[in-house]
Amino acid sequence: MRYKLFGKHTGLRVSELVLGTGNFGTRWGYGSEPDEARRIVDAYAEAGGNFIDTADSYQFGEAEEILGELLAGRRDEFVLATKFSQRASPHDGILVTGNSRKAMISSVEASLRRLKTDRIDLHWVHYADGVTPIEEIVRGFDDLVRAGKIVYAGLSDFPAWRVARAATLAELRGTVPVAGLQVEHSLVERTTEQDLLPAARALGLGVVAWSPLGGGMLTGKYRKGEKGRAEGFGGKVFQAENSGQRSAILDTLIAVADEVGVTPGEVAIAWVAAKGSLPIIGPRTVAQLRSNLAATNVTLTSDQIATLDGVSAVPPIFPYTLLDNPTNRQRIFSGQLDRFDAPIEPVA
Repeated sequence: MRYKLFGKHTGLRVSELVLGTGNFGTRWGYGSEPDEARRIVDAYAEAGGNFIDTADSYQFGEAEEILGELLAGRRDEFVLATKFSQRASPHDGILVTGNSRKAMISSVEASLRRLKTDRIDLHWVHYADGVTPIEEIVRGFDDLVRAGKIVYAGLSDFPAWRVARAATLAELRGTVPVAGLQVEHSLVERTTEQDLLPAARALGLGVVAWSPLGGGMLTGKYRKGEKGRAEGFGGKVFQAENSGQRSAILDTLIAVADEVGVTPGEVAIAWVAAKGSLPIIGPRTVAQLRSNLAATNVTLTSDQIATLDGVSAVPPIFPYTLLDNPTNRQRIFSGQLDRFDAPIEPVA
């Protein structure tokens, strides 16, 4: 496995695939027993993987508990990321959920106990609660870094405008920067590309992409009658083949996979990686892990990427319908757009 710098605000060297652990445990009624989780972590590490992503809510805390046992004696070999905002227990009340500093501190202390570690390498806000000011979140992150409880901070599933505000506030106040952004991104969820991914690139954030397989839909297994996440998580974190376009996406994906000589899942993960994100793989078994890891050996041609881009394209939204209009682009460059060398990265 190859390694990449995590964004432009850190010197953190992370593996090109992130191991997601939502399947570690069985308190949700579906997942991996501890012995299988150990085999998954061992095989991931053997392949060169060093970036593990979990959350306090995964399997109601069991995923963190299992990781705490599995990483004993080798904690420093991994970048360990976890999240807060949801319930780590079905009995947790309103004060320990959401994005407040109180919830943040409570969750960090509980995660540290479950993970049996003295610090969290990357602490994510799991998703925006819509009521906690971004100033409170940024200040909370800085306090936790100064206290030695976390090393880096990131936002997961936030609107782009709030991500930009958080990054700007941290920069202006000289607090710990927002290091990363976690979003859903796949061939069946490309709306992320409208604002979130350009914002992340312009702001120098490391991007982690969850569900690159659309909850398994892009492996083609549900066409064969398998159930997986379609039923295992009650239909959550799952993209159904429920439209003509999605059927066309899967048909095209299978055709490209046949052309390359690999599985559709490998191509789906390789496509996400080709867009500059770090895909999160969330295997339930070692067999699934090995299939996911094989994606690192897949290099798609520009024509194959263009074919997949075309079939999975989503309609543009305002203001890009205006800003990207060829006539308007020419007007703003005095008719000399073809003579202008635009920057490679978006500008903030």
